[in-house]
Amino acid sequence: MPNRITGTGSFLPATVWTNQDLAKRIATTDEWIVARTGIRQRHIADDTQSTSDLALPAALQAIAAAGLQPSDIDLIIVATTTPDMVFPSTACLLQAKLGIAGGPAFDVQAVCSGFIYGLSLADHLLTGGPYRNALVVGAEIYSRILDWDDRGTCVLFGDGAGAVVLSRGQQPGIIASRLHADGSHADILKVPGHVDRGAIRGDPLLRMDGQGVFKFAVRVLADVANEVLADAGMNRSQIDWLIPHQANVRIIDATARKLALPPEKVVTTVALHANTSAASIPLALDIAVRDGRIQPGQHLMLAGVGGGFTWGAVLVRW
Repeated sequence: MPNRITGTGSFLPATVWTNQDLAKRIATTDEWIVARTGIRQRHIADDTQSTSDLALPAALQAIAAAGLQPSDIDLIIVATTTPDMVFPSTACLLQAKLGIAGGPAFDVQAVCSGFIYGLSLADHLLTGGPYRNALVVGAEIYSRILDWDDRGTCVLFGDGAGAVVLSRGQQPGIIASRLHADGSHADILKVPGHVDRGAIRGDPLLRMDGQGVFKFAVRVLADVANEVLADAGMNRSQIDWLIPHQANVRIIDATARKLALPPEKVVTTVALHANTSAASIPLALDIAVRDGRIQPGQHLMLAGVGGGFTWGAVLVRW
């Protein structure tokens, strides 16, 4: 029997920066940002908040929605590019904040595809291992790795967390998934700096070739969705909801067109959250579940692409 998403949750920091707020800091306008990205605002973590702090309320919300207690969780995977520290993992720190111990907890670093990677890994571990309830979280604080003088990148990102509980062997559930990577494209989206003997070596801020990312993302998102449909023996017309990585409305729209899906079948939250990297898909999923758009029996295509380059998709029957 397939493993089922039994609960969803999300959390956004209280501070909101609109496009007008950014226009006071850098040479940009609301019209310029909206026309190129569809983004109108983003949430920004305050200086006291860590990535695990954002992950915790999202996790608790997902656990409650699943009708479980934290003690029922026996596997934790956190997808993040902005961990609390070099080690221990953000997943271990989240486990402690949940007041539990014993089950495996680890981070996945696949950038904006991280949640898809984490969900697919959890699915396989539940199927082949002793675990019954997995907590999969995407959580990011991108505001701390942005160059706030670079209007081509800083307007695109925000902070937040999304989470799901995946429970073992309950109909309906995850039908199929595919994961990919191609490291030869590393240079078009990267944070090339690192810590070396207490000093930062290289550039510690996000750098991106916007056109390169756009072309790559549109191609692979549609391709991997078609791969997953083929694995499941299904066709595009059976997709009730496309929930893609929320990077840019133009990428989302182009992907939907390639899949022949109308806008009303696409969950889009990028206008309110901007690109929250690994958090974007579980955030969008939680919103669509809680506002009633997603109904039992529907098929959801979750698809993500991120630096690495990494990409993947998961087909879910709700």
